[in-house]
Amino acid sequence: MTAVLFDLFGVIARHQSPAARDRLERTAGVPGDAFWESYWGLRQPYDRGDRNGPQYWRQVAGALGVCFDEERVGELIAADVASWSRVDGEMVEFVGSLADRGATIGLLSNIPRELAAHYEAHQEWLERFSVLGFSCRIGHAKPEPGAYTWCGTAFGLPPERILFVDDREANVRAAEALGMRGHVFTSLARLRPALDRRPSAPD
Repeated sequence: MTAVLFDLFGVIARHQSPAARDRLERTAGVPGDAFWESYWGLRQPYDRGDRNGPQYWRQVAGALGVCFDEERVGELIAADVASWSRVDGEMVEFVGSLADRGATIGLLSNIPRELAAHYEAHQEWLERFSVLGFSCRIGHAKPEPGAYTWCGTAFGLPPERILFVDDREANVRAAEALGMRGHVFTSLARLRPALDRRPSAPD
């Protein structure tokens, strides 16, 4: 391949920890499945940039039958941003080593505005990517086809020259349907061989 397109959460950054999830539930005052069904069920338009943080959290409140005042909304946004802020140091180092060797790398992430701004302010390694496909900025969120085609256009490459790496199989299959190579991320040890294969090789 000519370029590697990375997912962020679950590949370079970590998923929410149990402690972070508990903080969100306590801040909302709504524990358990009901909270997370609303959190995820309303997330795609927020990630895509159709709504900002206060709009998203008021929608969540409406779905839950509760009311979040302005102070509570601010606390929820802060807790949400913090919950997604842990990175995998080994993967950050690996991505940097690819850039140092002259590899063309990009990032495609489902990420809302507040979280994107936080990463840009605190994670200097984002500058190593030649393409930054933040869903809230490009108007498309995985697995929508537009998210992948936007990145292909930004790379200036045909899809078959791009390897997409994501921990969610549905996102990888959506990329493959558009002609990209795909790798379902489980570990760095399993990713390394995928980077050495020819574009025509099965993954």
